[in-house]
Amino acid sequence: MTPGNNGASTPEDDDPFGYLYADGQANGAQPPSGGYGYPNSVNRVRPVGARQYGAPQGQAAQTAAYGQAAPQQGTYGRPNAHYAAPETFPGGGAPTAPQQSTHGGGGGRRGPNTKGLLIGAVAVVAAVVIGIAVAMTSSGSEDDKGGDEAGGGTAPTQSQTTDPSPSSSDGAEDEVDLPAIDAKALRLSPGVSLASDIEGARSDGGVYVANLNQPGSSVTWTVDGIPEDGLYTLFAGYSAAGEDQSMTLTVNGKEFGSKLNLGNFTGAKDGDFAKGWTKTYAWPTLNKGTNTISLSCADGDKCNVLLDQFSLKKGQVKD
Repeated sequence: MTPGNNGASTPEDDDPFGYLYADGQANGAQPPSGGYGYPNSVNRVRPVGARQYGAPQGQAAQTAAYGQAAPQQGTYGRPNAHYAAPETFPGGGAPTAPQQSTHGGGGGRRGPNTKGLLIGAVAVVAAVVIGIAVAMTSSGSEDDKGGDEAGGGTAPTQSQTTDPSPSSSDGAEDEVDLPAIDAKALRLSPGVSLASDIEGARSDGGVYVANLNQPGSSVTWTVDGIPEDGLYTLFAGYSAAGEDQSMTLTVNGKEFGSKLNLGNFTGAKDGDFAKGWTKTYAWPTLNKGTNTISLSCADGDKCNVLLDQFSLKKGQVKD
């Protein structure tokens, strides 16, 4: 090499920013070619202290072209009169709230877990329904058990009835031994007699009452041992042949309703009393204790019958 000025002779003179100082400029320091950042930004450099605040009109316009407002000079401690809010710039706007993430790994605050709340509510309702069903089942089982212990039978339905009816016998009557009487134990009025020559009578020895076919004739039964006041069924055994018959029934001195029907229910021919044995019934009201029952042949009655016995049952029945 030949002697010459090859640049800075000492490390401290090798200053890449020497072009910014007066001594660097005296030594011929030049700014680097090209630039960084915005175009032509570094080509417009000046020595320290030479910068003037307030950019030229051309530079302000060039800066505005890139979406930046030109810097304005203001007084310290006071707001810049030329300040503009960021949302007034092109592309600017009020900041928006961050979107809430709907994924487990996303940032930000998550919203309420409505799916979990719905599942929980359904589970609570299901538990309540199951509990009610179990309680009702348990109650039904206890009721069935109580019904079996009480009687073991089924409760009456609407098609069944617990009231006594003429077509069915009363169960209570089987528990009470009510009085009955044969013909030979009855009190007979004058002219009335006992006989046993016609077969078919159901009384003891086949004895029956004859000669009732006379006005004023009668038989009387004094009944003891009636358990309580109420309705009873009086059965009368007799034989009728040919025409239907009817006689007057008196209970405790009072005529009971209409005539006692003594019809020829077997269809026996006139005079064939052996084939005419049957029975009839009435439903008188009796008193507890002793009662008097009479069957008589009054005016207008038809009394051509043979009488063999009386019996009682509790309630209104037919057999």
